[in-house]
Amino acid sequence: MNGYKAPSFQDRAAASLQAKEKALAKLKAAPQPDAAQLELRAERRVEREKLAAAKSARQQRDDKQRLAEEKRAEAKAAKAKAELPKRTEAEMKAARDARYAARKSRK
Repeated sequence: MNGYKAPSFQDRAAASLQAKEKALAKLKAAPQPDAAQLELRAERRVEREKLAAAKSARQQRDDKQRLAEEKRAEAKAAKAKAELPKRTEAEMKAARDARYAARKSRK
């Protein structure tokens, strides 16, 4: 009974070289695109680039609008906070004492 004989390095290198040559021959045998196809591809690429540029410009415009809206909202919140009446220390102490009293009464 003969056992399995693993291929030697030379055998593997020759098989690899043969596979590379076969792939190169297949690539060379592939039909080359004609001028009309190349022109069509170029037109499609230009169209894609135009769409991408338009999308980028739209996103930048939307980002600017969003940032402006956020700034307006922050300014409005700051103005509303500034308009709140300031509580005196006596009012804050009274509110704290009321909370303490409410907590004490629950126990």
